Amino acid sequence: MTSPTKQHLIDPEICIRCNTCEETCPQDAVTHNDDNYVVIADKCNYCMDCISPCPTGAIDNWRVVTEPYAIESQFEWDELPQQESFGTNGDQGSSAVVEAFDDEIIQLLEEAHQGVGGHSVAPRSASKPSVNLFNRSKPAIARVQGNFRLTQEGTETDVRHIILDIGDQAFPVVEGQSVGIIPPGLDANGKPAKARLYSIACPRDGEKPNANNIALTVKREPNGRCSNYVCDLAKGDEVELTGPYGATFLMPDDPTANIIMICTGTGSAPFRGFTMRRQRTAPQAEGHLVLYFGARTPEELPYFGPLKRIPKSVMTQRLVFSRIKDQPKRHVQDQMRQDADWLSSYIASERTYIYVCGLKGMEEGVDAALAEICESAGLDWPSQRALMRREGRLHLETY
Repeated sequence: MTSPTKQHLIDPEICIRCNTCEETCPQDAVTHNDDNYVVIADKCNYCMDCISPCPTGAIDNWRVVTEPYAIESQFEWDELPQQESFGTNGDQGSSAVVEAFDDEIIQLLEEAHQGVGGHSVAPRSASKPSVNLFNRSKPAIARVQGNFRLTQEGTETDVRHIILDIGDQAFPVVEGQSVGIIPPGLDANGKPAKARLYSIACPRDGEKPNANNIALTVKREPNGRCSNYVCDLAKGDEVELTGPYGATFLMPDDPTANIIMICTGTGSAPFRGFTMRRQRTAPQAEGHLVLYFGARTPEELPYFGPLKRIPKSVMTQRLVFSRIKDQPKRHVQDQMRQDADWLSSYIASERTYIYVCGLKGMEEGVDAALAEICESAGLDWPSQRALMRREGRLHLETY
């Protein structure tokens, strides 16, 4: 019999196809087709560089096999295969072999989650999250409690606030996590439609305090199967949920923490949860919240009205718009540069956490602005950035 070996796999049920793993892998061991991202077995050296950046944990899957699964078969998977059963020399079952490999994998994972390679880790004070409790074969069933448009009627951008009642099911979440929604029906290839992930836009104790419900912020995309399904949901409709997902983009449970939140559009979702959590649990907290929020116009900025009701003692707001008539385009990084004098003192503080969430590509402008702000204050941003990542104080989630 061929000697057992461990194989690194990606779970197609919860992968959101963000390409982070393929971009991160230094061995070029990750590839993809139109359906799945997969790991090339003979290229993977278990360096674990891809583990921490994955926003869902889909990359963190392993099987002990006598023959690695071929790329072609992985491309066709809708779910991960079960651990195969085999013996060693006819007298040892699979469990002992799997456990031996598990010990090695656990050690590697512990190193990866301690920041090897400079990737972000969870804040030290963050609550321990529950992950992957529900999947496609065993989803949680939620019922729609509300569907409210956040952007003004007549504007091009249709963003919705969706409230989902989880009922009597245990679906524990913490601020910064995401859930998957499974749209009904089949895709163009006749396969079950794939789940899409949405950040939770409320605190852990619910949209309403002590209620077993969650809120989502969803933008309707013209050709988005799941976004149109969610945006069209009516009160009372049932929805299949997977997750929760995410173990690093979490809020520090520390009232002395300063939290700088930088976002565009629906990237505001986790920060709504952060803000509500701070207001409910520590309204007089020593730490301060700072929000940089970009949109094209005030009419297209989600939660524009509710933001105005947040006391300045709790949050400093910088709302930035790029499409106001007869005014120059402005983006969040432009406002950050204007605030360099006082923003630099936050960046230098060991109590400060920085979170960036929004459309893929915005992180480049934000990073450049942070570098300029640090340089003006005599700080070295590359060193500060590496330190903040190691300490779980710098987080990035773009899509």
